[in-house]
Amino acid sequence: MTDEIIDGYHLANVLLTDHSSQIWEVVEVGTGRHFCMKLLLPEKAGAAEQRRLLIHEGTVGKEFSHPNLIKVIKVGKDHKNPHFVTEFFPVTSLKHRITRKQYDFIKQHAQNTFIQAAKAIGYLNARGWVHRDVKPDNIVVSNSGDVRIIDFALAQKMQKASFFSKLFKRKSLTQGTRSYMSPEQIRGEDLDGRADIYSFGATMYEIVTYRPPFRAASNQDLLTKHITEKPVSPQTYNAELTSEFAELVLQMLAKSREQRPRDFQQVLMQLQKIRVYKAEPAIKGK
Repeated sequence: MTDEIIDGYHLANVLLTDHSSQIWEVVEVGTGRHFCMKLLLPEKAGAAEQRRLLIHEGTVGKEFSHPNLIKVIKVGKDHKNPHFVTEFFPVTSLKHRITRKQYDFIKQHAQNTFIQAAKAIGYLNARGWVHRDVKPDNIVVSNSGDVRIIDFALAQKMQKASFFSKLFKRKSLTQGTRSYMSPEQIRGEDLDGRADIYSFGATMYEIVTYRPPFRAASNQDLLTKHITEKPVSPQTYNAELTSEFAELVLQMLAKSREQRPRDFQQVLMQLQKIRVYKAEPAIKGK
């Protein structure tokens, strides 16, 4: 544990570092309880956009209360150390597990992971928000299979369409992660929950095939493929998948949002009545 205390929390261990921030395991002074703290790197603390995104992520996350959304406890907006504090949860993302080739774990927990994640994103959409960055990096799964959706930095309130909003509409800034963005998100259109359904479809595709639905030599080519190219069935890369699951994923990846499931309730109903794999994965210890 370091000697540094921020907002009443001792910084204990760095759990993760990315290009702009760190996630620390922290210990609450006085109670000894463990939490996580997301903290901008010192060289990024003065960067207005990085600061805005971190404060937005924490503030939006604090609005939500769902067992499969990471629980944000408090947000610190001080100039030197902008941060937010969350429940303590392992920061092992599905992307990390794919990279580490933890294929047995992924297969064993895939169906339950997808169901938990669909419930969480469906709750978020029902509250009027689009996550806009659903991807394997932002789904963390504990060793026991508990799921949390993280990272609300790009979360956006759904816009209610009206005559005047359409008349004076300006295209919004395109933000997201290229391998998972829906065509309408790429085009900067108003979004609803079906944009998250597309991203979740791309995420499920990668989790069961260990590759995203599209690859390209350049960023622009990748975005163009999302808009124009039909993905091949995930069964092409993993013959162990059921046809029903592959069809659901491809429906979620439809170019037109009208051709996707209406909402996550429909996705959830499908996930609960089909199997991901033709053979049920073996459960260790049995």
